[in-house]
Amino acid sequence: MARPLRIDVHHHVLPAGSRKSKDLDASVGFRFPAQNVPWTPEVSLCAMDALGIDLAVLSVPTGMPEGPAGPENRRAARELNLMLAKICTDHPGRFGWFAATPVLGDTEGVLAEVAFALDELGADGVGLASSYGQGKDAVYVGDDAFDPVWQELDRRGVAVHLHGTQTPSSTPWPHALLGIPITEVPNETHKGAAHLVVTGKKRRFPNVKIILSHLGGSTLILAPRVAVLSRHMGSALTPEEIMDDFKTFYVDTALAAHESTLGLAKNFLAPDHVLFGTDFPAVSKDMATWYQKNLDGFYKDDPVQFKAVLSENALKLMPTLQKRLSGA
Repeated sequence: MARPLRIDVHHHVLPAGSRKSKDLDASVGFRFPAQNVPWTPEVSLCAMDALGIDLAVLSVPTGMPEGPAGPENRRAARELNLMLAKICTDHPGRFGWFAATPVLGDTEGVLAEVAFALDELGADGVGLASSYGQGKDAVYVGDDAFDPVWQELDRRGVAVHLHGTQTPSSTPWPHALLGIPITEVPNETHKGAAHLVVTGKKRRFPNVKIILSHLGGSTLILAPRVAVLSRHMGSALTPEEIMDDFKTFYVDTALAAHESTLGLAKNFLAPDHVLFGTDFPAVSKDMATWYQKNLDGFYKDDPVQFKAVLSENALKLMPTLQKRLSGA
């Protein structure tokens, strides 16, 4: 049998000289695999070839470009998008990309950059973080201030990759082995998703196709808790409506592919709402292989759904990727 096509929808760039490209152990309790930094497209291509990945949809890590809002932040977003588009041009058939935006509170800047990235550069979707700002100043993606952005994304029917932010909790991380990317990022993804649901934004902007990173982080397991308790606290939606809206999210399998979590996603989401992802270069090839073996094993008796998760669901969600694969 021919090897199944694999499209990785969760694959980051680490621009040279950026804070993210350096060892983050001191600030968030995590370090990138040494063989992946400094990152270049060739580092990704080598890993993709080893992992049997045909095409990777690139995105910038959360927190990039760094704020505050203003001309410099806008320029940084533009430079990132020009870089992402160039990587795709330089390596036809291997990469797609989610557009970076200025900080979401800069409505004018975000709308202009989204239009430029999608219409002029040909981005396949848009990457967003679960929140913007730090500490008490952080604002989550369902905030009313961001409605003009969601309205435009809804009008366009854009695919959005939503990633949890590297946000510290009010206490230190529990242990040197349990830094922010391990313990906090999955919950930040949940908080962003839940904010969109309980405020009614998820159903208000139904044409935006939101992919939650890491199988939604803690979203799927906490959805029933939100359904009842947020209703109790005043949400206009019933528990059943809240659960229905959680089911409209898409998820990627990055750092989450195991029979326990894949079984939850299979039982909760429609078959076409699960997409393959790795989170490279935050993981090594060996780490990604562990998750891929779990994924392959889970779907070993269901080749139709296996192909759907590996590529067909992504192609349905982002039809422009088909053109990418052809090298056009």
